Amino acid sequence: MAFEDKIKELINKREMARLGGGEKRIEAQHAKGKLTARERIELLLDEGSFEEFDMFVTHRCNMFKLEEQKVLGDGVVTGHGTIDGRVVYVFSQDFTVFGGSLSEMFARKIVKVMDEALKVGAPVIGINDSGGARIQEGVLSLAGYADIFQRNIEASGVIPQISAVFGPCAGGAVYSPALTDFILMSEQQSYMFVTGPKVTKTVIGEDISIEDLGGYKVHSVKSGVTHFVAETEEEGLMMLRKLLSYLPQNNLEESPLFECSDPIDRIEDSLNHIIPDDVNKPYDVLDIIGAIVDNGEFMEVHSAYARNMVVGFARFNGQAVGIVANQPNFLAGVLDVDSSRKAARFVRFCDAFNIPIITLVDVPGFMPGSAQEYGGIIIHGAKLMFAYGEATVPKITITLRKSYGGAHDVMACKQLKADLNYAWPSAEIAVMGASGAVQILNAKEIKNIEDPNEQAQFVVDKEEEYRKYFANPYQAAQFGFIDDVIEPRNTRFRIIRGLSLLQTKKETRPPKKHGNIPL
Repeated sequence: MAFEDKIKELINKREMARLGGGEKRIEAQHAKGKLTARERIELLLDEGSFEEFDMFVTHRCNMFKLEEQKVLGDGVVTGHGTIDGRVVYVFSQDFTVFGGSLSEMFARKIVKVMDEALKVGAPVIGINDSGGARIQEGVLSLAGYADIFQRNIEASGVIPQISAVFGPCAGGAVYSPALTDFILMSEQQSYMFVTGPKVTKTVIGEDISIEDLGGYKVHSVKSGVTHFVAETEEEGLMMLRKLLSYLPQNNLEESPLFECSDPIDRIEDSLNHIIPDDVNKPYDVLDIIGAIVDNGEFMEVHSAYARNMVVGFARFNGQAVGIVANQPNFLAGVLDVDSSRKAARFVRFCDAFNIPIITLVDVPGFMPGSAQEYGGIIIHGAKLMFAYGEATVPKITITLRKSYGGAHDVMACKQLKADLNYAWPSAEIAVMGASGAVQILNAKEIKNIEDPNEQAQFVVDKEEEYRKYFANPYQAAQFGFIDDVIEPRNTRFRIIRGLSLLQTKKETRPPKKHGNIPL
């Protein structure tokens, strides 16, 4: 064969590989409102930056007539490119080829890019659209999944791992996204479950739809499996680009520093009036976050799940931070099983990747009741405490209003080695609120007062006395547990100055293989 003919052969093979399962299946993919594997990569990465690996790989199965159906690429597109000029590795499952099912060689392609990403210290983004294991390959496909899971585990805390689910993700396939740092689902054709509706019906007799079993609403609101939801795939891919802008390339680097046009000493007078006089009246902590961060930009994580806790990314003077905040606007900001787990995972991510943590506290305590106790609130609350106590990144805590009981300890108190603990004048730091405390401390006196009016007045007086001592931040400040009581409108400047101070922070923990976090 002449040299020119060899060049033509290469070009033809590349064209065949880019067609995946062929024009008809690409049309069927588009008819469902879904992009192809390559279209997703093109939208995700900087234009012209994608370098593909293993375009000519095919499966090695000779059973069930699969030897007659070999497609170049074998159902997954892999390689590397850039996002805003920063290197990322990517794999995108191709539903047009065997329904995106995973084979031995399909898995090897993914393992290769994950190994390369670990070598160079760059994030991995996986785009999932697969029918699961390729049944015809049996244990080889199962081994392929396990190889990927092992890489997910080894890469955890070393490089950021992000999963997008833009189609089916079922059976063993769900565990790779579950092992990554963040999952995004789209509202179009996106679902995740370990066992599908048919198996569920057969085994336990439950009749349930795909959407109700594993749709985006289930996983964004109830289970907390997914961190982000996008209306369309295009929107989702743009969200992934934005998310990466807050993250470092790996655990040895810092997040990129952005030029900041928002004055660091900007005064926000509205914050001096945002806390209601009535301690039981709610307000939206998102209003406070928006007022203090750069240009009001906040990327919330898990926005629909455990809404009594807010977590997400923002910047102060161009520096990326993670924000954890109780949300008084939902369940009074109480800590429960879901909110504790949500915040603990986020804190651990930030600590793994050198992202400072800003904590805004307004917590009345832990949610009472048998449902919480049976659900393991003791263990889940301990997760959050463990995460804060283990974290060595800069930690700045600001108590806005209530900080009661064990929840005070859990929310990045001074004893959990928070670096700077500030409080607004509205802060109340105590074992419990005035009403409950008086009923316990003065139970005998209250019982001995026969006249109802006198009894009521006695309770009011004692509550006022209790508030005098505890419904303020000054007792905690007397013991040095609060470093300073600050004017709310100056919060932004105090955080930025604190972050600047803590840039050279060095803190270590005793040498060990790893801690035993209460799971």
